[in-house]
Amino acid sequence: MPAATLMVVEGADRFGLAQLHQLRGRVGRGTAESFCVLVSDSTDEMAVARLHAVAETHDGFELAEKDFELRREGDVLGLAQSGFPRLRIASLQIAEHRDLAVRARAQAEAVLDADGRMGPDRPALVAELATGWLRRVAAGEPASGA
Repeated sequence: MPAATLMVVEGADRFGLAQLHQLRGRVGRGTAESFCVLVSDSTDEMAVARLHAVAETHDGFELAEKDFELRREGDVLGLAQSGFPRLRIASLQIAEHRDLAVRARAQAEAVLDADGRMGPDRPALVAELATGWLRRVAAGEPASGA
């Protein structure tokens, strides 16, 4: 509704940052001053931090970074979408580690052909993916039951 000037979101703590940002963008499309009121009775520290983040910025990219900072990367190889990862060697919150992940992905892509298959020139890696500890990852199985 282009003329909408007020939106009240009850239980705002139950929404993600991206959802709240999208909802907030639905008011104020006209020329009149508009408001989005986020209502929550939560005392959960994480929920309060998310609501403060929405109140402090209108930049979707900045909110995405804040969401990542708050929720962490989760179980990269499993099903958990937030929390501390099972990986113990790196954190995607650290810029150098993210850069390393980008370089590692480029190396991984370099061993694949145009169809995304491993070439025959890497028998040890093919065997590892078929029978070793990476078998579950290669098969697309979740690493956790989260």
